Amino acid sequence: MTYRVIWSETAFKKLKKLDKKTAGRVIYKVEAIKQKPFRFIRRLKGFPLYSLRVGSLRVILSVESNKLVIFVVTLDHRHKVYSSL
Repeated sequence: MTYRVIWSETAFKKLKKLDKKTAGRVIYKVEAIKQKPFRFIRRLKGFPLYSLRVGSLRVILSVESNKLVIFVVTLDHRHKVYSSL
């Protein structure tokens, strides 16, 4: 069971603002969780969303298990990302 990854416009814009090395790490980590995403992500309290840690960055995801889709909502530094939800 491989999940399909869909990037939101907001997440894609923020990814483009990162330096190439960091952006590559984020893309690699998101692609790496496609087989078994629930081993690597944490559920956010009070939201139907999940968080993936990539160094000091957090990638906020929405996972639809019945459709096998991982939707990347946004990403940012760990101090800023949760206040924007």
